[in-house]
Amino acid sequence: MNRMKSFVLSLSLLAAALSPASANPLEAREAQMKERGRLLGSLSPIVKGEQPYDASKVMDALEALAANADADLQVLWPAGSDMGDTTASPKIWEDFSGFHAADEKYRADIAAAIAANPQDAAALAPVFGGIASNCGGCHEVFRLKRG
Repeated sequence: MNRMKSFVLSLSLLAAALSPASANPLEAREAQMKERGRLLGSLSPIVKGEQPYDASKVMDALEALAANADADLQVLWPAGSDMGDTTASPKIWEDFSGFHAADEKYRADIAAAIAANPQDAAALAPVFGGIASNCGGCHEVFRLKRG
């Protein structure tokens, strides 16, 4: 039941961020990325052995990551949304097919992690590493550094 609650909550948060009432794509994608970071952050201490392994909690987080990733890139990064207070690089719009490919790889790695159904931290570590490396790789190319 906990897994279902987490999944529904993630879907609700994403739906609210993407709703017509929240027609600001900068706010919607910021909410998406914050949720993504929170979910990855919940798995990191498990992978590091700082928290006990809880298979239900891990699957909840992986399923919530999948729900979080299930967003239309055209809605979150429409043409012209590179203005304002954003760290989105112009490269997103210059190479939208590359950006889309990076997103598809991220989604595929999450789906593979769910299919692997890791039952301990040793099994979680490589699939978590794959998912997290997608974030870093995408930020390296498609995100502007601040400061």
